[in-house]
Amino acid sequence: MLQSIAGSSNAIEKVIHGEELSFNDGLDLMNDENVFILGAAADLIKKKLTGNTITFVASYYLNYTNVCAASCPLCAFYRKGTEADSYTLTIEQILTRAKIAIKEMKATELHIVGGFHPKLGLDYYEKMIREIKNEFPSVTVKALTPAEIHFISHITKNSVKEVLSRLKDAGLDALPGGGAEIFSKDIRDLIVRGKCSGDEWLDTARIAHEIGIQSNCTMLFGHVEEPQHIIDHLTKVRELQKKTGGFITFIPLKFSLDNTELEQKGLIQNESSSIYDIKVIAISRLMLANAMKNISVYWVALGKKMAQVALSYGGSDLVGTAFSEEIFKAAGKTTGTSIQELASLIKDAKCIPQQRDTFFNIL
Repeated sequence: MLQSIAGSSNAIEKVIHGEELSFNDGLDLMNDENVFILGAAADLIKKKLTGNTITFVASYYLNYTNVCAASCPLCAFYRKGTEADSYTLTIEQILTRAKIAIKEMKATELHIVGGFHPKLGLDYYEKMIREIKNEFPSVTVKALTPAEIHFISHITKNSVKEVLSRLKDAGLDALPGGGAEIFSKDIRDLIVRGKCSGDEWLDTARIAHEIGIQSNCTMLFGHVEEPQHIIDHLTKVRELQKKTGGFITFIPLKFSLDNTELEQKGLIQNESSSIYDIKVIAISRLMLANAMKNISVYWVALGKKMAQVALSYGGSDLVGTAFSEEIFKAAGKTTGTSIQELASLIKDAKCIPQQRDTFFNIL
């Protein structure tokens, strides 16, 4: 089997022998129509790195506001603050939700993200994190994507480093990986409006890593990108990871079309095919083979059945339970699951389930 995989292409042969893939190697893989060979190679690399174990975290998604100064065509979640369903949670409401998450749902991680609220000061975020940590010191607070940090820096006129340092002092443990979307400017300009550039996202993540805050990293695919944009994104993630080692996991996110401006304007007619989805996940595993141990499969975006398939295409982690997830829900995705169901999905895929913490320590 190994010989037949290795003999299928130069790029596959290189990665199996431990060599780093070039940009052109990545393009060759994106244009390779034999998705089963890609999957077999990605599965081989995954098993070298993480064995047959598939991890997940008990995570509660806390979206503190849907009010957003940006108006990205890819997003169904944002509101401008005048709509009836606009909201911003008070610190008391956040603490109430945190208590339910930790005491009743047994979440070990609070995943806190929201819109780019134009009127919330840095003190709101500091107080939110500090009060959560005061009341629940053992929970991991994974809050505010690099895109949110960049926005907070901009509106509060503090440097990115100052914002991150103050939030770290308040108890921030890690950053989620959202807002990366696609780094290439030509595509980013079509799907993002009012958000940091790809370079600004990467620079914010770099600063976080340098002051001791680890983060996740995402890539949004299945919209208007071309193969070179996927490979460019993966290459830039890899280069930063080689410098800082600060990314915990890489999460390829399938774009969800419903209720977005991209759908309403007819720019995208259909979501990407399942074949394309697993190809992107497999190539992510291969391109990041020597830089990143974990590739996470976000079942909320893919659906539970396709997420199971993706575990044979390089995925080593199912992200988490995503209790109370609102962003993909706004784009029509089902977001409910439990620790027990995730464990069953993993067992049904002939893998070993392990619950982890945010930093991939097995619990």
